Amino acid sequence: MNFDVVIIGAGPGGIFAAYELMKLKPELKVAVFEAGHALDKRRCPIDGDKVKSCIGCKSCSIMSGFGGAGAFSDGKYNITNDFGGTLYEYIGKKHALELMHYVDEINMKFGGEGCKLYSTAGTRFKTLCIQHDLHLLDASVRHLGTDINYVVLENLYNELKDKVTFFFDTPVKTIKIIPGGYEVRVKDNAYSCKKCIISVGRSGSKWMEKICKELSIPTESNRVDLGVRVELPATVFAHLTDELYESKIVYRTEKYGDKVRTFCMNPKGAVVNENTNGIITVNGHSYEDPAMQTDNTNFALLVSQHFSEPFKDSNDYGESIARLSNMLGGGVIVQRFGDLIRGRRSTVGRMEDAFITPTLQATPGDLSLVLPKRILDGIIDMIYALDKVAPGTANDDTLLYGVEVKFYNMEVEVNKQLESCYPGLYIIGDGSGITHSLSHASASGVHVARNIAK
Repeated sequence: MNFDVVIIGAGPGGIFAAYELMKLKPELKVAVFEAGHALDKRRCPIDGDKVKSCIGCKSCSIMSGFGGAGAFSDGKYNITNDFGGTLYEYIGKKHALELMHYVDEINMKFGGEGCKLYSTAGTRFKTLCIQHDLHLLDASVRHLGTDINYVVLENLYNELKDKVTFFFDTPVKTIKIIPGGYEVRVKDNAYSCKKCIISVGRSGSKWMEKICKELSIPTESNRVDLGVRVELPATVFAHLTDELYESKIVYRTEKYGDKVRTFCMNPKGAVVNENTNGIITVNGHSYEDPAMQTDNTNFALLVSQHFSEPFKDSNDYGESIARLSNMLGGGVIVQRFGDLIRGRRSTVGRMEDAFITPTLQATPGDLSLVLPKRILDGIIDMIYALDKVAPGTANDDTLLYGVEVKFYNMEVEVNKQLESCYPGLYIIGDGSGITHSLSHASASGVHVARNIAK
């Protein structure tokens, strides 16, 4: 065998699996294969000047590389079982929280010290929300910021680089079962290992689907989250973000009974593009350094869609809507809330006349030509509901960027050790369909590493 353990994917799950393995069993030969670049090589060419929109890089530096899609996120680690995945269903709620707190300790050790830990427990805003049929979910939130998150990842890489063999810009083609372990095929080479950990994240959803089919690993259909990214003056949500930073608020629509939720809140942050399998969608970042902050706050409003019979491929559904947005706008579309309500498209002139400066250059357009009526109705209802707890949310100049899509891998069948039907083949992180967050994905990596070390 070339290696004792091969880890596919250098996102949070893969990083924390490697870290814990080296801590517990430093004598093990461990390799990490990553389709994207090393951390210091990850550079998005969009500079707002010469390059204003996505140019379709072969490997998207926002989505792939050391640190995964979370490397340039706003670095929020939500310590909770209420959202972020269903890891607790496999390992128990208590153990899941213990692992998330352990991950938090590691982040503090490697550069995150001093970053504030927020909590929604006992906050007055729970009462305010419930009075308006909104539901604030419980969580402790450690906000690193995009800048400090990068520092933590850099320090973790420096800790691991001499102990673990890293293969960057090396996408894995296939995994083959061999006597006593597995063979991982990349480009023109193949490497053997006793145990294999797959941690490919959301961007690896299509690859994960292919591997499951090839190896006949059972899966179940998951969901897709569709919606928009809202951008408004930071002062509108300041009373919430100053105390809670991240507020996960859920609203059930009256007409359809769909749940609309806030997601990935970025106080004084910036809206950004991201490229998932060649499709341009929207996301948000925020920074801890005051010098890098903006006058705006952004967050996503998402509606979950589940499918059963006869159609089961929720990701294809999400991709088709994102492609429609790309077709009409050449990428991301932006629309003023006032224009949407009045049934008219936003134009360059109307955008220039607004009392808010967008942080992302996007194409003014009409989101009602992109998003299904049911989803758009839910988003509009949610904006009016939020306006009751954060007056100003439903202002005409509130910006809506579309579309935002959160793809979830099919949920892969694994046991309590997160091991597939093949002994020694583990599937963790967001690529498993079980976790949907930095903290849960990282915790799953620690969990598997400890089981392997035993």
